[in-house]
Amino acid sequence: MRFEFTNERQLGLSLGRRVVLCAWFWAGTCHAADTVEPESWNIKFQSTYVWQQKNPMSASYSGTNSLSTDKERSYSFTATVALGFRPWAGGEFYVDPEAAQGVPLSNLTGLGGLTNGEMARSSGPTLKIYRARAFLRQTWGDGGEQEAVESAANQLAGMVDKRRWVLTTGNLSVLDIFDANAYNHDPRTQFLNWSVMTHGAFDYAGDARGYSWGITLERYLDDWVVRVGRFIQPKEPNQQILDDRLFKHYGDQIELEHAHEFEGQPGKVRLLAFRNRTKMSRYQDALNLAAQTGDAPDINAVRTGDQVKYGLGLNLEQAITPDIGVFARGSWADGATETYAFTEIDRSVSAGTLIKGKGWGRGQDSVGLAFARNGLSQAHRRYLAEGGYGFFIGDGALRYKPETIVEGFYDLSLCKAAWITLDWQRIFNPAYNADRGPVSVGTLRFHTEF
Repeated sequence: MRFEFTNERQLGLSLGRRVVLCAWFWAGTCHAADTVEPESWNIKFQSTYVWQQKNPMSASYSGTNSLSTDKERSYSFTATVALGFRPWAGGEFYVDPEAAQGVPLSNLTGLGGLTNGEMARSSGPTLKIYRARAFLRQTWGDGGEQEAVESAANQLAGMVDKRRWVLTTGNLSVLDIFDANAYNHDPRTQFLNWSVMTHGAFDYAGDARGYSWGITLERYLDDWVVRVGRFIQPKEPNQQILDDRLFKHYGDQIELEHAHEFEGQPGKVRLLAFRNRTKMSRYQDALNLAAQTGDAPDINAVRTGDQVKYGLGLNLEQAITPDIGVFARGSWADGATETYAFTEIDRSVSAGTLIKGKGWGRGQDSVGLAFARNGLSQAHRRYLAEGGYGFFIGDGALRYKPETIVEGFYDLSLCKAAWITLDWQRIFNPAYNADRGPVSVGTLRFHTEF
């Protein structure tokens, strides 16, 4: 069964996470009184292939990290096995071996909202096998009503108290725990663009595949959840090797979640705050040095000490009917320091809808439409306008305008365990540059899970 509340995600590209309280969007209305048989272990599998084609586009000029003006093709492939068992009462242990390969568009540069959430920064044409996750989850019940947890990847079926504490520690993705959303959190089954599937300005700690090591604590209290977590950062921006000094270089986040009903339909609101501390460059320092030397600013020349980056995010999801849901996100980062582990977005808003195909006799199909608008801080804009380069973007100059993205898809169920998706993205002002684009990207995605 395919449950959207598993919040599968790669980029970090996670396969499933924590508790599925109900899968009403795909399986109909769920009831808190329903019970499920507890699992002592499970094995789940997924594979996802994404093929993309970018059409040619116009540009007044191009730089080192510009999106190519030529027609391009790209692909990515991931396969994950999720193994879980209960070592003792309330305990769960999971390990996920994963394989990935891929060739990105324009060497994964030229956009703030990159087009394929399945494309890790460490992707290459050779298939690589690695451990994606190895973590322990411990749950302590604290009374109240009980609710069902469905069997899913990195999730054992059973009953849990609505009032409980949950401790998770080990190797996983920050997005396995934070910034969930029923309608736009999983590039394997939902929207593909990086700035739609999560907060665009959430520079969360993770290696080049999006995974890290850390610890989180969650407190569930009926309709409320508070979660806090700390994860280690990569040693260098957007690189694979992690810095294990948890008390020196880290990413902290805290999230408050509230579940509600509106006109008889379920919804959730989440408020996120994050704070990163690591060895980062400041854009103003690079600009100051460039003013002295007469050269173009270079963040690599001023990465000399620890800096702090912080930000906020608001996340909304709401069912309109049992078959239609809407979502919206807004996020902001201070934008004083370089992007360290996600993508080059300092402000972002996104919204859209996901519709189940039951209304036209295709209950396992879905159609989605989303919009995103991404922006940069003033210091980040000046850095790029004076010829600086970030990890993902840099055209050698900049006539700034917010990057705007429209994405739509149809997800067609082939059988119980397989789906094929047609996706289209239209991007205006790629990399925030009004002198380039717009550009269109078409996608064919094949996904299977069981």
